[in-house]
Amino acid sequence: MAGALDALLAIAALGAVAAAFGGLLSWAAARFKADPDPLVEQINAVLPQTQCGQCRYPGCRPYAEAIARGDADINQCPPGGEAGIRALAALLGREPKPLSAEHGVEKPPMAARIREDECIGCFKCIAACPVDAIVGAPKFLHVVVEELCTGCELCIAPCPVDCIDLVPAPAPSDLRWRRDVVDPMAASGPEAAETTADRPPR
Repeated sequence: MAGALDALLAIAALGAVAAAFGGLLSWAAARFKADPDPLVEQINAVLPQTQCGQCRYPGCRPYAEAIARGDADINQCPPGGEAGIRALAALLGREPKPLSAEHGVEKPPMAARIREDECIGCFKCIAACPVDAIVGAPKFLHVVVEELCTGCELCIAPCPVDCIDLVPAPAPSDLRWRRDVVDPMAASGPEAAETTADRPPR
């Protein structure tokens, strides 16, 4: 009986210590949490959120952070195109410049589409999609939710049977990643970077 009581007391003591450490860690996380950089937030709001990596950064936010640090130029985003470059230039008080050919070319909005009769359900395209626009289960047919697809093309290379095509994206009114960027000739400062579309869910 005494042994059982001692074990319960030991468990209770360990639980109390764990709770205390948990509270301390939570306090430290809140106390030392870095406030988001407003400039990074503004730059990221201009970017198209395709998460395609053509800028050579692993997503739009890392690219925004690199621009804010001065490590990346404003013309490395093909999906954003000339409109995006103009908006970034207006936001940052810089001169617009042509899209960097090293990072790709501006294309019409596209979306991926899986040829159903050829899909083997390998799951590789789902794992590659940065915006969770492909649904399915291993060994079952996969389907692209075209309204969520950003046309990043990252799902194409991993497909072992080459059954993914790029097709014209849904109408612009339905696309959540194509943003109406304010013309910097009509506005200046942060207002020039305002957008009207929501980002795709992560």
